Amino acid sequence: MSAVQTNAYQYIHLGIEGRVATLTLDRPKKLNAYLPAMGDEIVHAFRHAGGNDAVRAVILTGAGRGFCAGVDLEALRSANDSEVAQKGPRLGEEDFVRKLPLELWSFPKPIIAAINGAAIGVGATMTLPCDLRLAANEAKIGFTFAKLGILPGLGSTHLLPRLVGMGKAMELVLGARTLLGPEAEAIGLVQHSVPGSELMEKAREIAHAMAALDPAVLAAARKGLREGPELSLAEAMKNEQSLSASLRRARDKSA
Repeated sequence: MSAVQTNAYQYIHLGIEGRVATLTLDRPKKLNAYLPAMGDEIVHAFRHAGGNDAVRAVILTGAGRGFCAGVDLEALRSANDSEVAQKGPRLGEEDFVRKLPLELWSFPKPIIAAINGAAIGVGATMTLPCDLRLAANEAKIGFTFAKLGILPGLGSTHLLPRLVGMGKAMELVLGARTLLGPEAEAIGLVQHSVPGSELMEKAREIAHAMAALDPAVLAAARKGLREGPELSLAEAMKNEQSLSASLRRARDKSA
């Protein structure tokens, strides 16, 4: 089935193919560098996909050679730049920064980040709330905030240590490290590192396999896995039982 664009945006593209939505950051000439207006569009697109019953999984990726090369500081510093001479929230005040990580944490559907190229700064941290991360072998992933004299945001101080362990998280952030896809896979930051030409095929394969399963089961499993590490073993078992009971009640009600 061919992809269908569901909404018209300026800085991103949202398309649906079968039961999978693909959200593509779409400023390829700027390596998809981030602007607050782009953040507004990303939030809107995720909310749209989350509320669309036809969508069962979402892929987040970038157009062209980059995934997201960080904040577009050049554009933000230019008072005459047409892209920022518009009404809207200031950098750091937009829902993308304040709300999106929490919304993705409780998102009802699987989210796969397909990191096709440079993912620097916010480009790296925006992938952390996703359920899976795939990277092109040549993709550069960098937590380079210290070089700018700032701290990583989007909940990455919580999410990054959960993925790679505290030691590696410290190394990446305190050392302002940039790493390629294979090393990212080796430390658990991404689940698969593949040749760039195979990245989207791999992402779609995984997304469509998930989309073929019962969405209620996936939502419950996703919730259990998100919450489990923060609970004791006994609490996690009770949570599993509660989620399973909710699934049974839903099935009985629809029977």
